[in-house]
Amino acid sequence: MQNMEQMPHYGQNPRGIQNCIYRFTYMWLRNNDNFWFYLTAVGESRVYGFRFFGGRWNQYSIALNDIVNYHCSPPTPTLY
Repeated sequence: MQNMEQMPHYGQNPRGIQNCIYRFTYMWLRNNDNFWFYLTAVGESRVYGFRFFGGRWNQYSIALNDIVNYHCSPPTPTLY
């Protein structure tokens, strides 16, 4: 897998994050925090899903204004 520095960033349009629903997404926030996030929904001003911390996946939400950049993993192929 490529280093995160080499991966393209897709955070220019916060509403475009809808394409990342049900995918693992690496997030970069305004407060310099960055982490893996599993996105499950996009609301008017927040995204919802699960963040990995404390050794497990926990429910989490992020304000769209706080997202600087993000990168989705490719879609998972299915057998059907």
